[in-house]
Amino acid sequence: MGDRVVTSKKERTKTDMTGAMLRAAFLSYFEKNGHKVLPGSSLVPGNDPTLLFTNAGMVQFKEYFLGLAAADWKRAATAQRCLRVSGKHNDLENVGYTARHHTLFEMLGNFSFGDYFKKEAIFFGWDFLTREVGLDGTRMTVSVYEEDDEAYDIWHKSMGIPASRIVRFGEKDNFWAMGPTGPCGPCSEIIYDQGEGVGCGRPTCAVGCDCDRFLEIWNLVFMQYDQDESGKKAPLPKPSIDTGMGLERLAAVVQGVTSNYDTDLFRPIISEISRLCGVPEGRSDATDAAMRVIADHARATAFLITDGVLPSNEGRGYVLRRIMRRALRHGKKLGFTEPFLHKIASVVVKEFSSAYPDLEKSSGFVDTIAFHEEKRFLETLDAGLRMVEDEFARMRKSGRKMFAGDVAFKLYDTFGFPVDLTADLCRERGVTLDSAGFEAEMEKQRAQSREAWKGGEVGASDPAAAFLARAGIKVEFVGYERLTAAARAAALFRKGGQAASAGPGEEIELVTDVTPFYGEAGGQVGDVGSGAGKGFRIEIASARRPGPDSVVHSAKVVEGTLREGDVVELTVDEAVRRQTQANHTATHLLQAALREVLGNHVKQAGSYVGPDKLRFDFTHYEAVPEDALREVENRVNDHVFAGRPVTWENLPYDTAVAAGAMAFFGEKYADIVRMVSVPGVSRELCGGTHVRNTGEIGLFRIVSEGALAAGVRRIEALTGPGAFRRLQEESDGFQAIARDVKVSPAEAVDRVRKLLSQIKALEKEIQEARRRSARDFVGAVMEKAVATKGIRMVAAEVEPMDPDALRELADTVKSRLKSGILLLAARQGERCHLVAGVTPDLVKEYSASDIVKKAAACVGGGGGGRRDMAQAGGAKVEGLAAALTTLSSWVR
Repeated sequence: MGDRVVTSKKERTKTDMTGAMLRAAFLSYFEKNGHKVLPGSSLVPGNDPTLLFTNAGMVQFKEYFLGLAAADWKRAATAQRCLRVSGKHNDLENVGYTARHHTLFEMLGNFSFGDYFKKEAIFFGWDFLTREVGLDGTRMTVSVYEEDDEAYDIWHKSMGIPASRIVRFGEKDNFWAMGPTGPCGPCSEIIYDQGEGVGCGRPTCAVGCDCDRFLEIWNLVFMQYDQDESGKKAPLPKPSIDTGMGLERLAAVVQGVTSNYDTDLFRPIISEISRLCGVPEGRSDATDAAMRVIADHARATAFLITDGVLPSNEGRGYVLRRIMRRALRHGKKLGFTEPFLHKIASVVVKEFSSAYPDLEKSSGFVDTIAFHEEKRFLETLDAGLRMVEDEFARMRKSGRKMFAGDVAFKLYDTFGFPVDLTADLCRERGVTLDSAGFEAEMEKQRAQSREAWKGGEVGASDPAAAFLARAGIKVEFVGYERLTAAARAAALFRKGGQAASAGPGEEIELVTDVTPFYGEAGGQVGDVGSGAGKGFRIEIASARRPGPDSVVHSAKVVEGTLREGDVVELTVDEAVRRQTQANHTATHLLQAALREVLGNHVKQAGSYVGPDKLRFDFTHYEAVPEDALREVENRVNDHVFAGRPVTWENLPYDTAVAAGAMAFFGEKYADIVRMVSVPGVSRELCGGTHVRNTGEIGLFRIVSEGALAAGVRRIEALTGPGAFRRLQEESDGFQAIARDVKVSPAEAVDRVRKLLSQIKALEKEIQEARRRSARDFVGAVMEKAVATKGIRMVAAEVEPMDPDALRELADTVKSRLKSGILLLAARQGERCHLVAGVTPDLVKEYSASDIVKKAAACVGGGGGGRRDMAQAGGAKVEGLAAALTTLSSWVR
């Protein structure tokens, strides 16, 4: 490779290159130059437990740079999806408000593992940008580490870059290290001048300025040292190259736009957001920022779910949840009231599947997980936002400037508000969040959890279980065969300690040598019943099984005195047991039906079996359609009505599994297991109690189906008398609806649908009428314009309307006013709304946010916004006139 000068302005540019074309051109260029093109790795690092997410292209090559592994190639190139939302790379709060901050972005990188070094890396970077992409070399500057004369000379002497366009920076900007110790080295950045119009306008503006004029496109890292714990740097025997260039930034430069969000990588996403919410782009800075936030976060959502990250309250899942919930909060600003993020994520899938095929393969999964996460949060979002507004109101009243940490914790704990979402809201209002107070509340919760966990230790608060373990007592369970048994009271426990006896009214835990009582286990509740002996009687409220061969009864002495060693006739409540075991057998039939209808991926993920109902949790990644749910219900009832026998037997675990028996979620099994079978229908390993014939179940009715967690659904159902009563209640409700709409039950569904359609049409007409009416007010409002000291002002109360209509009216009045300030008010029910506006030429002198806040104080409310447009509301409508008079005070 010879020295060459590539600094002249190109005669052509390639502004028609899309992001996809740039990505392909990059990989093709380096492939032609001897690099192995490799797929980007998952966002979840497979080789670095210290990282939450892949945040750079070099992450998947870390082992090679450290010399821990050898590669089959010495040169590589990738297009790597990266996520930066935590630690020192946390860009979350800036996303949507700047031209170039993102959570998820693509990093184009070329790498050398002891092969080529600075000269080749510099040539490749400059050659690709100027010759392949067609960027103007005269608009680019390069930076080098202040002590890196070698890189300086390559840029200046070999590449022909004038000294005036080579700048030296210190360690903070131009020296890279993998960590406190290990590979490190100087770096060189290629910087593009976007022009004075993008800059800050200061005379001192130059490369290194914080404004957007001088944009870092490509960072070339020269790994040439190994740093030890003392900070001493020794030359690496095989220096390496690690480069990274943001595709979004490159696309912005190539496509001639100054914001990454204006590139084709974002335009289709933002256009769909605008279409779905009905808010045109450019309406206001706030709505535009909200669209950018959602576009960015939808990209992160789609890629994270595709890479196996699911919303949760810890680790990577919590980061995804924070991103999604931040997007949903911004969706509120655009008027979204229903789930929408999953629809935007589908656009991401469509736009990026050609480069990332896994997106298309996971499209249904992405849609399902995103939909249910946002549906869950939207149920509490409004209530949480009301709590936020209430706290802001208290702050204004008291003059506080700090949002209470305990309120932030309640928002997190009760309404699922990530703390950074609350911090976002605080920033918008110009107040700070009491982060220390929030952390203190979090620590209290952690301490309580630790204490609760300690309380669960055997021996700490379970003396009965500790006694059984120490004494080696095994309780014989005879409840499969009969509901009564004569037993000996082996031990009594009262108030945390062992007792010799217990008298009337005392609550105890009782251990017997034999029992017909099933101890709570495997999702089935413990039996209830009674016990009696010579001169005493007890009521047994529950039974539990702290170990595989032990049962502890929770009882209350209702008559006489029970002593250790007494003979007790134990009796299980037959009606409660029969209903419980009917529900248990029904869960087996339900699981079999779900697998038949939905597929063999369905597996039990938890359950509750009691006399009142059954609850069944199972793996499935989308809502069960109504027709499928009905089919499941019908299949269970077919087995119930067929009166199939239910059998059980004890046999070796391997034999049972070989016979097709299903194991329960989370259960541990002994060598000999109990297999419960409904021939031809179900075969499961189960220690619970069951009916002997499916006909004993009577009737099966599903009452609900919904999401429990990502990828887990929950069905609740009733059997027997409970199911029959539920059908009666549903029938009674249906009959009442039919009476209310004055039709026969057979006609009720159609009638209700028609009424709902009419209501929807009327609501739409009302909304349109309000907007037309608002536009009609413009002339009347403009007549109230007055001039004071050369400033035109409009202060007016208009006809009742909602905040959106009032804001539209204010926008129109502001545009007609051309130069001036305005304050409009409208009543709506028992509340009133205020909107303030300032024309562009006056925003440096007047703030709409300040104007509306002062006016809102007169109506007992609050609000805020931007300097050019802000809104507020209040409940003291009698103060409207006084509120409007405050406008003139700003000019006087």
